[in-house]
Amino acid sequence: MKKTIQRKRMMSYFINATVDLIDEVGINGITLRKVADKAGYNSATLYNYFENLDHLILYASMKHIKDYAHALDAYLKDAKNAMDRFLKVWECFCDYAYDKPEIYNAIFFPNLEKHFEDYVADYYKLFPEDIISKDKNISTMLLKTDINERAQTTVYACVNEGYIRLEDANKLNDMTLLIFEGMLKRVLNNKISYDDSRNNTMDYIKAIVERLLIKDYTFYY
Repeated sequence: MKKTIQRKRMMSYFINATVDLIDEVGINGITLRKVADKAGYNSATLYNYFENLDHLILYASMKHIKDYAHALDAYLKDAKNAMDRFLKVWECFCDYAYDKPEIYNAIFFPNLEKHFEDYVADYYKLFPEDIISKDKNISTMLLKTDINERAQTTVYACVNEGYIRLEDANKLNDMTLLIFEGMLKRVLNNKISYDDSRNNTMDYIKAIVERLLIKDYTFYY
């Protein structure tokens, strides 16, 4: 327990320094030396807790999206069924992702060589306060580090409630993810405004859902 507390404290120094640097210079302007200097330790100490700069940036980015994780409950407050939840999760995700595109790109489309599921599981083990949600399904979704697996959590709930066919689940998942990834790149390249990216994404997802629905559903937007 003592070692875990010490590890969390030391990692927090470097993570918080990186969070501040993201605000100050952006992700592309961050270096290990800048992080170490801001945290008040040397680079050698940093390597005792992080594999490399990408590992550290991933954890700092997770801190940055805490607002999204906490906002989900509010977005889902009026959801009446699985399809409402599917759409509202995407609405919340778009609202926050397009506002901080570099952060979300670093988390969901990282340049890490290894699969990083274990990294994020370790992060939430150290910082469980960042994943608080009253909805068990949403908490489970947040623990999934792969964006494809996150989306599947809500898609299969729609299958279970009879809104779409099981054989269409992967199609819905893939198409919505492709829309998001393409739109995020446009935002990163300053080719579309925040409002247009958010509204267009939700309109495109609605169009896909309309084609796949197998029972009556009234869209809330």
